[in-house]
This record gives sequence, structure tokens and C-alpha cells, in this order.
Amino acid sequence: MLEAGLPKTLLQLLKPRLPQMLATLRRFVTAESPSLEKAATDRCCRVIAEEWNKRGARVERIAQKHRGDLLRITPLPNKSGSSGQLLVLGHYDTVYSTGTLAKMPFRLEGGKAYGPGTFDMKAGIVQALFALQALQHAEMRLRKRLVFLWTSDEEIGSESSRKFFETEARRSDAVFVLEPSFGSRGLLKTARKGVGGAELIVHGRASHAGLAPQEGVNAIHELARQLAAIAGWNDFRRGVTVNAGIIEGGTRTNVIPERARALLDLRALRNSDMRSLERRLHALRPLQSGARLEVTGGFDRPPLERKMSASLYARAKSLAKQMNVSLGECTVGGGSDGNFTAALGIPTLDGLGAVGDGAHSSHEHILINTMPCRAALLAALLATI
Repeated sequence: MLEAGLPKTLLQLLKPRLPQMLATLRRFVTAESPSLEKAATDRCCRVIAEEWNKRGARVERIAQKHRGDLLRITPLPNKSGSSGQLLVLGHYDTVYSTGTLAKMPFRLEGGKAYGPGTFDMKAGIVQALFALQALQHAEMRLRKRLVFLWTSDEEIGSESSRKFFETEARRSDAVFVLEPSFGSRGLLKTARKGVGGAELIVHGRASHAGLAPQEGVNAIHELARQLAAIAGWNDFRRGVTVNAGIIEGGTRTNVIPERARALLDLRALRNSDMRSLERRLHALRPLQSGARLEVTGGFDRPPLERKMSASLYARAKSLAKQMNVSLGECTVGGGSDGNFTAALGIPTLDGLGAVGDGAHSSHEHILINTMPCRAALLAALLATI
């Protein structure tokens, strides 16, 4: 049974903290943290670590050789009343290179906070920080141990950090992902598509287009026919898409091209569809005599299926209702680290971060007044799961 009145109590604690939340957000955003610049991300890592240290948490900095360091944070003292763990997962790296602040400064305007990484997802880390502080002030005896893990390479595929958050996820009973929410209503992301990429190369035979066209095997023609067939695999209702985003081939117009290639974007909402799509790609055969196909790649991020989020979403919706907030859900096409944790069989709820818009753009921003409510929602989830 949910603790009566807890969400409202947490919200009342957090509303007066909004100025401090914004001041902390300013410090995080002005510490630029592009994924590919280790020195810069490490500086940001240090700024974030200092803020969590101030709030009475144990901060472990996990060194990375080529990427920014990771932060594993646990509250002190650990007032968990029973065994089990909850993982709060997010990233502090951004898509913006060092120097972006000069043309895209942190600013408050019209009820919004602007700046590189505000929405995706430094405001989420701030909300988590103040959620923990609210639990401490309320002297909550938590049911499970809490672990907060902030990574530095999510925007470039999580290659370096994946083994760390998957290890923590396997120890956990649930994972809460602080990626930004969707839309002005702050929808939670209860399903995400799996994401991948493939390369289709056609090998043909070169020949003179005027003197001996019959002796050639046109790789571009073969590729075009293959792509036309692949386009028929799209099933928007089921969330299956294949997009040919880059094509290359040929040398001169009077030469039958002997090679052509296409790079494909692959997405699917279900694991079964993901596997089916990969099988179909690797089963492709030439449509014209003399051509040869080469297919590489596949999915590198599995889907987050709704069944892995359903129970956590129901709990979040009930808690939000106690704060007089109507909480909705959505399915999105992009992936996050929550895809990986859900694929391990761990219940995962995504999109618990900031409310705003403009991720990865010059108008990236959050809605300021939503921060205390989102922090209260996370705190309530952590206290009642």
C-alpha cells in the first residue's frame, strides 16, 4: 500500500528548493561535457560529484581511459529496510562540442531554462539529486538500497559504460531512467524501439556502357531493386522501419558500375520483429545473374518493450495522481540505456527526467516549474517500490 500523502509531502518539500535546483542546473550546464572530449567531460564529472558529496552521499568515480569517468553514488547512511536495490540511471555527456556555450548560453527566459544539455539530460540529474535530498529531509526508511549511476558516453552508443550499468541492473529490482520526458505533458517513455544499422553492398561487373553493356552487371540497378523490395518490409503499425539513409555507387555514366552500397537504419518495437528483420536481411539473394550481395550489421540496441515498464508506470501514475498530476505515457522511436536494462529482464521505466523540448538543438530547454514535481515523483517511486 502506498504511504498516504507521501507524494504531496515530498512536493511540498521540493517546491521551495526550485531556486537551488536552478542554480545547480546552471553549474552542470556551464560545465560542458561533449561525449568525445574526455578532459571536458571529466571536469563536468567533478562538478557533479561535488554536488552529490554535499548532499551526504558516497560518490565513487570510475575511471575510463578514453571517455569521461562514471559516477556511482549511494546515499549515506543507507537506511534501506530490506534487501534489494533500485538503480537510477542517466548520462551527463551531451552532443555539443566545447565552446557551444558562447553561442548558446545558459539562460532563464519565459519560464524556461535554456542551454546545451539542459533537457537531455542534466536537469534529470539535478532532479534526482533533490529527490534524494527530499527523502533525507523526510527521514524516509527506504525499502531498498539506492544506486545512482551517471555515465559519460550514452550519446555515442554507451560502448564504454554498458558493462557497468548492466552489472548494476542485474543487482536491481527496477531501473529508473532519467532521460527527458516526451512533450509538454511530460509523458513517460514506456516503450522504445530497438535500433540498429546494416550495410548492403552489391558487387557487379564493370563494362563499357556503350560498347559492351551486355557484358556488365549493373550493381546500382541491383541495389535499387533490393531497396525497393526492402521498402516493403516497413510496417508502421507494428513499429518496424527500414530506412535507406545513404547510397553510393558508380564511377562514370559510361561505365556499368561494379559496386554499390546502401546504409540502412533499422528499428523495431518487439524483440521478435528485431530478430525477424535481421534474418530477412541476411537471407537476401541477388535478383540478377552475376550479382553478389554482402550484408553486414544488425541491431545493436534491443527494444524496450512496454511489458517491462507496465507495472512501474502504473505505480508512477498512481503517485502522480496524489499530487493532482495526470501522468501519461508514450512510445518513442529512439533508444536509451533503458533498452539494455529492459533486455536483461529488469523492469525499467524511462522518461522520468525533465519536461521540455529541443533536445540536440539550439533551442533546447526545460520547463522550470515542472522540476519540483518531477523530483517528487522520482522520490516517491524510490520510497515505495
